[in-house]
Amino acid sequence: MGIKIEMMVVLVTLLLICVTSSSLANNKNNEEEHLLRRNLLANGLARTPPMGWNSWNHFACQIDEKMIRETADALISTGLSKLGYTYVNIDDCWAELNRDDKGNLVAKNSTFPSGIKALADYVHSKGLKLGIYSDAGYFTCSKQMPGSLGHEFQDAKTFASWGIDYLKYDNCFNGGSKPTKRYPVMTRALVKAGRPIFFSLCEWGDLHPALWGAKVGNSWRTTGDISDTWESMISKADTNEVYAELARPGGWNDPDMLEVGNGGMTKSEYIVHFSLWAISKAPLLLGCDVRNVSKDTMEIISNKEVIAVNQDSLGVQAKKVRMEGDLEIWAGPLSGYRVAVVLLNKGAQRMAMTANWDDIGIPPKSVVEARDLWEHKTLEKHFVDKLSVTVESHACKMYVLKPVA
Repeated sequence: MGIKIEMMVVLVTLLLICVTSSSLANNKNNEEEHLLRRNLLANGLARTPPMGWNSWNHFACQIDEKMIRETADALISTGLSKLGYTYVNIDDCWAELNRDDKGNLVAKNSTFPSGIKALADYVHSKGLKLGIYSDAGYFTCSKQMPGSLGHEFQDAKTFASWGIDYLKYDNCFNGGSKPTKRYPVMTRALVKAGRPIFFSLCEWGDLHPALWGAKVGNSWRTTGDISDTWESMISKADTNEVYAELARPGGWNDPDMLEVGNGGMTKSEYIVHFSLWAISKAPLLLGCDVRNVSKDTMEIISNKEVIAVNQDSLGVQAKKVRMEGDLEIWAGPLSGYRVAVVLLNKGAQRMAMTANWDDIGIPPKSVVEARDLWEHKTLEKHFVDKLSVTVESHACKMYVLKPVA
């Protein structure tokens, strides 16, 4: 009898151990899922998409503190800062390959001898904000400086102590681990760093960050890297559009930085580029050399009316509402019962195009006033049920439509 009781005790004990282990494992999994469900960041930033400049598209690794200072100066002297371009973002290659003896990131002495804090102080003195770059891996994508994987809390504290306002966080050399595990660690580190820092997830759309990024960052890349060609630009806009319903104030889909002014596209194509990024509520981060900007480029990037669509307080990303071959209608609601519309001709020929009210969300029979955002004029006639225009090849028309009756 005693032996049977002892065996029963052993069996019950083993059962309890198994149940407890299973419960702990489930709790851990539930905790990880919960972290992705709730907003870890909640930093109050990015009520509208960020605007500024980034060094990578034009300069890649050829950067130094003199150029960054001059860029800050140029944003002021050109008037671009008054239009909202306030972030001055340093991309890859700013740090030494090796950390110091305490494990801290160190600015590259040959190119940033004054250090990043001095640069942040200078940028802040201009009324602008400084952004920095790191990677959720062991090295950054250039492999010329260390990443932050395993050093998240230390690096976030360093960035905050320097006065950093924006972190672009790349996805290279990560050892094959999932971004959903790595990126939230930096989110928590930034929250504890003691300074509001815009968090840009440069995850390339690898694991569909639009589905989880809103809980972790202020923006998330939905695409691979853009290049300065029509085909690349259009493909990034198309990929980004799929996730339109997931963008909202505080968190934005990011189809990568602007190529306007870098020389690979025509003026009309750059107008399409800027129009699509604006109506898509994408970050407007200039990627050209703003110290030497052409008249045509300035005309595009300083268009206040197009910028206003991007910065509209409603914060709803536009979607393609009709596609017929190479002809596309993009539309999205704005505050004040208005609608922004882009009529895009991706084809090789000049074409007639029509935006129908029932496609773009305007009640039927509404009488509408149309403001042409690139011609800067309100069309003389009012429109009922539709708006028809002719659009050149590789070009677009962009309007804000406002019901008047």
